[in-house]
Amino acid sequence: MEKEKYIPEVKSALRSRTIEVPQAIYKASGIKVLGTRIKSLLFSTDVAIIKNNNANSIIAVYPFTPQLSITQAILEVAAVPVFVGVGGGLTTGKRSVAIALQAELLGAYGVVVNAPTKNEVISEMKESIDIPIISTIASINDDYRGKIAAGVSILNISGGANTASIVRQIRSEYGKDLPIIATGGPTEETILETIEAGANAITYTPPTSGKIFADIMSRYRNDEGY
Repeated sequence: MEKEKYIPEVKSALRSRTIEVPQAIYKASGIKVLGTRIKSLLFSTDVAIIKNNNANSIIAVYPFTPQLSITQAILEVAAVPVFVGVGGGLTTGKRSVAIALQAELLGAYGVVVNAPTKNEVISEMKESIDIPIISTIASINDDYRGKIAAGVSILNISGGANTASIVRQIRSEYGKDLPIIATGGPTEETILETIEAGANAITYTPPTSGKIFADIMSRYRNDEGY
């Protein structure tokens, strides 16, 4: 049995509240994107949380029309690669393609298109940008084959309780070469199950700023200090 390597750790008194991704994520193989190996993606658009975490990268997808001011703010704050949402559902066509190009010029490592994005839009986007296109897959019934053929480089599997089984099926079909990101679920066990199913990297949803504040205020009220 291989001996686990000891990793010395240096901490800061003022940055002790950094959000740490679950240890199980480090079991993933990772995906090399533009030369950077990525195992964990923090799912957030909160700039304070984006600035205070130890994830390898940020996936900034939100349920509103993509806006470059939001993309720019996140890219300015993040100290790691950022993958930004460029629509594909309500916002689609040439507008999504234009947003994707602007995201690349601002420094994004990749763009994320929503599950309803048409394959023609993906093809047009592929011709316009040089960074990877990531497509979200919410169900095994999504046309992931067509999206890959159209120019998607990475799949982002977000199928709720079915995520691991979707990953397993797609991995068995495409072999080891297709990069797959997937949501890991709420526990170390579900994360490991998703990795064992074939996910190369895991997205992690951190607690909200409100939840973190609530915990801090509770300790203050109980006079437990910082």
